[in-house]
Amino acid sequence: MNKGIIFDVDGTILDSMKIWMDAGKIYLDKFGIEEKENIAEVLFDLTMAEGAKYIKETYKLDKTIQEIIDGINSVVYEFYENEAMPKDGVLEFIEYLYENKIPMTVATSTDRPMIEAAFKRLGLEKYFKKIFTTTEVGKGKDNPLIFEKAMEEMKSDKAGTWLMDDAFYSLNTAYNNGINTVGIYDDSSKLHQEKVKSVSTIYIKDWTQVKQLIADMNL
Repeated sequence: MNKGIIFDVDGTILDSMKIWMDAGKIYLDKFGIEEKENIAEVLFDLTMAEGAKYIKETYKLDKTIQEIIDGINSVVYEFYENEAMPKDGVLEFIEYLYENKIPMTVATSTDRPMIEAAFKRLGLEKYFKKIFTTTEVGKGKDNPLIFEKAMEEMKSDKAGTWLMDDAFYSLNTAYNNGINTVGIYDDSSKLHQEKVKSVSTIYIKDWTQVKQLIADMNL
């Protein structure tokens, strides 16, 4: 059995989901525009292009769709570059894997520049063999391709591979494709925890019980 650990980033390694909820409001604030409703809820289920179109039409912004997308991405990038921090306890777990030569990769839906900016500031680059993004792979995490590429990089097999993630849809893909899963609680998905638990080989509320987690994962 060849071991390997695949990490999601937002809500798993980094306590960063809040910026995705707040980015629309912060962007409007730059123009002195007050949100008309809870814009985070409106944008949550939209693509970036759909969200930009909504903002342009709702707030009558004299910006192109691409300019709005670029503006929101700039807000998010600044957060990763300057503010995003690891979730409590996760670095102890990552350091254990590194010291024990268990290969690690990243599988994320966030674009590479943002992840690399945060990892560079926090000194996390050395731990991971490779970062895989859904944009570069060409498939979202509702498709197993990104996980297959991560396993190929780590030379791990499904029996020895674990996905660490907070999102149901991602865990669901891995779980149903024979990959072990650790479901991680995050405030952003607190309403979906029963679904997260249903596709988690192991479920944790936070990273503070690292020794128990290592034992449960047989690492």
